[in-house]
This record gives sequence, structure tokens and C-alpha cells, in this order.
Amino acid sequence: MKVLVVGSGGREHALAWKISQSPLVTEVLCAPGNAGTHALGRNVPVAATDLDGLVACAQSEGVGLVVVGPEDPLCLGLVDRLKAVDVPVYGPSADGARLEGSKVFMKEFLERHRIPTGAWRRFDRSGAAKSYLESNSVWPVVVKADGLAAGKGVFVCHDTKEACGVVDAIMEERKLGAAGDEIVIEEFIEGRELSVHAITDGRTLLILEPVMDHKQVGDGDTGPNTGGMGIYSPVSFVSQRLMRQIEQRVLIPTLHALSVEGIEYQGTLFAGLMITEAGPRVLEYNCRFGDPETQAIMRRLDSDLVPILLASANGTLEELDPPDWKSASCVGVVAAAEGYPGDYEKGYVISGLQAADALDDVVVFHAGTRQDGGQVLTNGGRVLCVTATAHGLEAAREKAYRGYEAIEWAGKFCRRDIGLPRPQRPGELESESFVHEGDELV
Repeated sequence: MKVLVVGSGGREHALAWKISQSPLVTEVLCAPGNAGTHALGRNVPVAATDLDGLVACAQSEGVGLVVVGPEDPLCLGLVDRLKAVDVPVYGPSADGARLEGSKVFMKEFLERHRIPTGAWRRFDRSGAAKSYLESNSVWPVVVKADGLAAGKGVFVCHDTKEACGVVDAIMEERKLGAAGDEIVIEEFIEGRELSVHAITDGRTLLILEPVMDHKQVGDGDTGPNTGGMGIYSPVSFVSQRLMRQIEQRVLIPTLHALSVEGIEYQGTLFAGLMITEAGPRVLEYNCRFGDPETQAIMRRLDSDLVPILLASANGTLEELDPPDWKSASCVGVVAAAEGYPGDYEKGYVISGLQAADALDDVVVFHAGTRQDGGQVLTNGGRVLCVTATAHGLEAAREKAYRGYEAIEWAGKFCRRDIGLPRPQRPGELESESFVHEGDELV
């Protein structure tokens, strides 16, 4: 069958790369795709937010499965449109995608169903938000734009001046557009951040191997938040007991709550968590695979992905055996454009891609690239994710950075500490032994 992957980023390249390996698949189409997906299948010139064009493409091509990568088309209702014309599709409905599309909806959802998260307030006027901040005595706080902001709508603020400046930028200067119509101000939670993905058909949960994402742009977790500057998996502090706790306290209650609210949810349920002394607390939900987390998940998944995606779309996930995972570690280093996550230039020629891909156990996933004749050009802020697998995290790190160094374009940069243990901050867990399960210390 043909599979259509919607999107143009590194997540979509990684999904297309894994899907193309399935014996069930005759051709992979990507809409609109990038220079990396161009080498795997066929890019079709339809934007990820062109719902009419995507539905028409799926029907005219006789696609057997559509896999929706980014959050925008999910929130716009692409899944609903495809289901209405009987095209099998992987991803949640627009109702389900509100978990990511609105921080206010998400926080209210968590409160309604007593799923652990941080204390918070919502504001639709900048004056009221700044008055609240001026009276606040506990710092830092986190300011979040309510709507979709491509990973750039979260700001950790350490004093009143900084926080009020962020409120002005979001709500008055409209730097994030309509995403800043409302904001959420919430407590800063200390702990260890963790990304946990699950695939669901609305009744059954398939929990994937956890991944650690490095969000801030600079070494040592400094600078502004980004969509993600690198990943590694497996995560050393995550035990089976902790994963069971995440399942019991977060994922199963979330799935139950969606059912109670009459929301049919099929696809990826991705919880961004802070692991605290009191257990896991939800920072955010995403309604799709993470980017760059997907790159590590696809490198480590040893089973065929396509039957899993089909079972989620068809409601038959309980019939599948759990997937197999490679024991090797994976490290992914994001190669970004100078200026990211702020303004950056596009159109630089990228060299060294073949040399990097030729290295043992290295796969380069394209994110912000485009094909121009025989050349590959930069076309985004996060340009590539250079992944490597090896037996042991340090060996995987060494391979990933060797692959990164083989690639060149004007102004490229990366974080140099991906996969390294970062210094413990005040209030953070020293080890997983501090995580409570029920009344017992585990």
C-alpha cells in the first residue's frame, strides 16, 4: 500500500525512513516533505495545512494510510476530514488535538481529572497578567502562550521585569501572533524533565521507550527554549517502576478522562513530564510525535512501525504484541542555522551529507532543508538532526558529533553537551530512588 506522511520536518523524515522499511509499503509519499524525504519516496507539493489538497491527494493516490506529523493540521481537523471520506489516518481528531492546541484547555483538563501538574493562572489581558506578576513573590515562574508556537511559546522568567517583558512581547507586540491571545502563568517545577510517548487507539496504550530532549539553545541548558536541540535514549534514571508510575498516574488517567469527555483519541499521546520528589507532573501534552524525539525512537524501534500505526487507526491495538527495541543507545545532535531560535537566513548550500551518512551507524534526518537541482539548501532554523547508535551513550555521542562535523554550511551550530549528564540544580532529584509509588519509597 501507499502511505502518505504529512509534514516537512525531521519528525516526518524519521517516520518516512522507518515506514519505508516495512514490507507492507509499496511507496511513501510526503506532503510537502524535504530534501531527506525526497530520497526515500515521492514529495508532493501540498502544504501540511492545505486540508483540501491533502484529502484530494490521499484519494487520488489511493493511499492506504495517512500519517499526520505536525500539530497544525491535527488542530485544524485534518483527521476528521480524512475519516469523513473513509481514508485510514493516524492521529487524533481536532477535539483531541486541543490538548496541545490550547494550554488553557490542557490545564483545565488536568484540573478536572486531578492529573498532577503545576499551579497556574490564565490571563487574556496583559495588564492583569503584569499586575499579578508584580505581586508575585516566588520566582522563577513560567509564562506560556496559549496557542501553538512551534516550541517557542514557553518562557522561564526569573524576576518581575523579565516576566512583564515576555507578557508584552506575547500579548502587546504579538510576536507569536494569535497564539498569544491568552497566556498561562504557572509555577516553576523542579525536577528532571522527561518525554514519554504512547500510541493509543482510544482504549489500549502502547508506551514507547522514553527519550530525553535538550530544549534550551545553549550548552548547560542556557538561553531561550527551542523546538529541541538534541536527544538521547535510553534515559539512565528511568526505571521500570518509574514508567509504571507514569502509566498509572498520568497516561491511563488521561485516556480515561478523554473517554469520559466523549473525545475519541487515536494516535500519539505525548506527555512532557517533570519527575519530582512527589512523582511525575505534567508540563504539557502533545498530540503527535515529538521532534527531535521521534528520530531517536525510530532509530531504536526494532519492529515494523506500520502495523502499529494501522492498529491505532483501526482500533485494534490490543491485538498486537509489544514491539521489540534495540539495546543500543541513540544520540541525536541538531544542527541549526545561525540566529535560531530568533531570525535566521535560509538558502545556504549544505555539503558533507553523504560523508556523514556513510559513517557507521549514523543517519542524518533532514528538518529544514529543500532540494534545488543537485544541491541541498538550508530552509529552516533546525536544519538537520545527526543521529548515531552504539553500545553505550558515550560511543553514540562520539559517532553523532563525528557525523555533525562532516557536514558544512555557513553559520551552522549545535549544542556540544547532548547526552552528557547536566549539573544537578537545587531541588532536583539525586536519583530515581526519591520517586514515591503509593506510600512506599521505591
